[in-house]
Amino acid sequence: MSDRNRADAVYAALLRRQGEQWVQPRVERTARLLTYLDDPQRTYRVIHVTGTNGKTSTARIAESIVRATGLRTGLFTSPHLERFTERIMIDGEPIDDGLIADAWDEIEPFVDIVDAELQASGDASLTFFELLTVLAFVAFADAPVDVAVIEVGMGGSWDSTNTADGDVAVFTPIDIDHADKLGDTIAEIATVKSGIIKDGAAAVSAEQDPAAATVLATAAAARGASLAIEGDAFGLTAQRLAVGGQQISVKGLAGTYDELYLPLYGAHQGHNAALAIVAVESLIGGASRSLAPDVVADGLAQVTSPGRLQLVGVAPTVLVDSAHNPHGARSLVQALGDSFDFDEWGLVLGAFGDKDLAGIVSTLAPAATHVFATAPDSDRAAEPDAIADLAEAADAHVTVHRDLAEAADAAREWASSSDRRAVVIAGSVVLAGEALQLAAAEDWKDGWRA
Repeated sequence: MSDRNRADAVYAALLRRQGEQWVQPRVERTARLLTYLDDPQRTYRVIHVTGTNGKTSTARIAESIVRATGLRTGLFTSPHLERFTERIMIDGEPIDDGLIADAWDEIEPFVDIVDAELQASGDASLTFFELLTVLAFVAFADAPVDVAVIEVGMGGSWDSTNTADGDVAVFTPIDIDHADKLGDTIAEIATVKSGIIKDGAAAVSAEQDPAAATVLATAAAARGASLAIEGDAFGLTAQRLAVGGQQISVKGLAGTYDELYLPLYGAHQGHNAALAIVAVESLIGGASRSLAPDVVADGLAQVTSPGRLQLVGVAPTVLVDSAHNPHGARSLVQALGDSFDFDEWGLVLGAFGDKDLAGIVSTLAPAATHVFATAPDSDRAAEPDAIADLAEAADAHVTVHRDLAEAADAAREWASSSDRRAVVIAGSVVLAGEALQLAAAEDWKDGWRA
């Protein structure tokens, strides 16, 4: 069997488990499996990232800076856009198929043992995400990596990734999302997320709602951890548009980093970069030693963040963004106005039915001249007609399309009639992944062909 087929078999085995939306506060189950494996997650240093939006971009930026120092890196993020090996990166590349299959062979006998123990106690077997987390931890130890940057799956305190001892806890902006699992208020959600702060560790945070900031400060003090919050201890000192992204200057915890090129669009990505810089400062030098300016510059210049305001088409311009909640939608709308010079936007919009549809649509629709309502390829997808009804309530011009291919074709044809029009595809990470594959298959960067 080829390594590709072996890796695909691993993914098929994971998919037979409870899915990623089946979440219980049961971190000890993952810990039990890791104990059988001699706790591989304790063999490298860890930057642990949580928040509501910006987690993946911040994690990717931090990993790139750490890698620029010459250290070997692991990166664990979720969800994936096209193939599950994207979630486990080693030295900036998706894990090799053979390595992920070997890691599965290493853990599978112990999975059966833990599953049997759980079933004997009346508990459910290990889930997709719990096992994926263990796979990442084992793969990083086998590599081996020096530093792993780990993105929380959901919440923090009881997430399976919290079995790692984070040297640095990173908090992107905290807002309302997954309210049924995490709580109805920002303070409740922040309480769950603050659980990633470890005793005596460092914590760094984006600027937060006062309720979240209070929770983080209380949690850090209780655990003897330091806490640095954007706007007080660090922050952006300059930000301006540049070709293909932006140029920023950052006041860090220990140093200043001027005129850095960041190849990502959107003001929020500049803030994510500042947060990532201080996270790496905290890991490597603390508040007393700055990073080498050329290391930070090299790390930022190499950053990619697929599916986050990613340019996938020209003539007409097409962008893909994974905004899937109101907070992400607000950042997207601001970025479209700040970073691009178009008069009209066509919005291809598809989302999951268990998300805040009204909040997403009411935020995005007013920024669009034409909404092309569709659905991601998922059982969880909201009906296009439901999205259309919400968009019409926001006084948007709407058409309904059965799938992304049909919606994207209509949107690109609409935009091709004027060089002042562009298209953005948003509303779901799954939809973003579909768009990346469709754009590559149809070669949207070669322009519109009627």
